[in-house]
Amino acid sequence: MDKDALLKQLADYGYRIGFGAKKHFATYDIVSKVPSGISLIGLFIGVGQLAYPNYNYSTMISTILILASIIGLTMNSYNAEKEIYSQIGQELTQLFNEVQALYFKVRNSSEQTFTTEVQQLNEILTKYYQISRSQQIFGADWFAHYKFFWQMEKKWIEEQRPFSFLRDMIPLSLVFFLVLVIPLVFFSWYFIFERGA
Repeated sequence: MDKDALLKQLADYGYRIGFGAKKHFATYDIVSKVPSGISLIGLFIGVGQLAYPNYNYSTMISTILILASIIGLTMNSYNAEKEIYSQIGQELTQLFNEVQALYFKVRNSSEQTFTTEVQQLNEILTKYYQISRSQQIFGADWFAHYKFFWQMEKKWIEEQRPFSFLRDMIPLSLVFFLVLVIPLVFFSWYFIFERGA
């Protein structure tokens, strides 16, 4: 494999491994922080409902709290394995750093063939596929986009694989969710609570 092709391949796999690490960390963060956040907000709103028992939207607020509690309970199924997601994220970050070191070694080399480096990359990829988990919590992909594109050092990847804001940095599923699902929920809410009142 020639130098240019290997550099492109290293950048591509570096992106996959780095994003995979951030996705595992995102699952860990969501499982660790969101249920307690839901509980705290629910407690504040519950106290507010006690203070204002005749508030016009008490039924609507109670419905939202029940739905949020269901989401929190659903997340508890990941709770037993959340430390595993953190550990996998750390291991994938180490593999990401190995790919980065390999990238700079190849980029700065004057060699024409890279048999040893290709073998090292294949070993890294084998570890990556062995330890990665495909099952992630809802929203992990969106949060991983933030963690990867706004927190991680990735200039070396961009040398070979430039990222565009709309195509790469904004998840398509998030756009779909914002454009279709949220308006559908609001319209449903309007017809159930506002027109039924």
